[in-house]
Amino acid sequence: MTRPQLSRPPLTGASQGFFAVEIEPETFDVWMLDQRLLPGEILYHRYTRPDEVADAIRSMVVRGAPAIGISAAYALAQVARSQDGDAASFLVANGAAGRVLDGTRPTAVNLAWAIARMSRRASEVAAEAPADRARAMREEAEAIHREDVTACRAMGALGARDVPRGATILTHCNAGALATGGYGTALGVIRAAFEADPTVRVLASETRPYLQGARLTAWELHADEIPVEVITDGMSGHFFARGEIDFVVVGSDRICANGDVANKIGTFTHAVLAHVHEVPFTVAAPWSTVDLRCASGAEVPIEQRSREEVARIGDRVIVADGIGCRHPAFDVTPAKYVHAIYTERGRVAPAAGERPEVLRK
Repeated sequence: MTRPQLSRPPLTGASQGFFAVEIEPETFDVWMLDQRLLPGEILYHRYTRPDEVADAIRSMVVRGAPAIGISAAYALAQVARSQDGDAASFLVANGAAGRVLDGTRPTAVNLAWAIARMSRRASEVAAEAPADRARAMREEAEAIHREDVTACRAMGALGARDVPRGATILTHCNAGALATGGYGTALGVIRAAFEADPTVRVLASETRPYLQGARLTAWELHADEIPVEVITDGMSGHFFARGEIDFVVVGSDRICANGDVANKIGTFTHAVLAHVHEVPFTVAAPWSTVDLRCASGAEVPIEQRSREEVARIGDRVIVADGIGCRHPAFDVTPAKYVHAIYTERGRVAPAAGERPEVLRK
């Protein structure tokens, strides 16, 4: 299926010929690019109900902390469109849908942040006519989307200043346009660095077991003609030791008050290797990812995903039946290994003792 034709331009604000998630303003249908099928197939799904959006988040049709927050916001706009009763019934329906959405991916704080913001807006417009409150909820969700793109561009420009000229940049998982409203967090830094210096190149670790680096990051960067090579997760130590990695940038699903960073499983390994080899390890994420209520990484809920995502690659069995597999979807990198965190509000250096709260406004 080709990209859906919306009744207004996509909100990505970027040049990519694809988007992760969008809402059709007239019908409130939510369109998602099925990221499970990339790079082999480009397929968009249309979801007409909030429970369908929740299932899509849970099954990783859409993934990446900012993108799933945007998806949940659009789902709550759908709730508003489907409710033509009084204020009380609307708020009950909004609350019930919000709880379902919040349970789909527990580690990414953007999800809860977006639901809370949409719920506040729901309270503000509950007494309005059904059509008016539905429009207000959709416009709030679209604002969340637009603000994310703006944030990605801001943190990209900020992080690019730290990238050495001619650098080889290591990134893990996918923190690009596919994981956000558009442009990307970690890949936003890479895109901005490449715009300033076309000699930079990228090593994308494959990111087992779901292969977001191999399937998604490499696909995005290749489409933008940014030089990229894929390495397996276990190869980064080899390339660090050979002096072939100059800079590391990743995204995040939750940043704690002390600067600890939760990100896709395998990130911590790269961070330790970067520390040993004195290579800057950096994180790019929107302020909505910062959770000042979470004191440290010890408090981060780590999503445990299915055995099958480890035991199979597609239809191919790689771990025999009866053998256990463990799949924590995220790990935590201690602040002492984080050279810099870039948000749209500015830069902090956790390894030097700075805490994200200095950016609170």
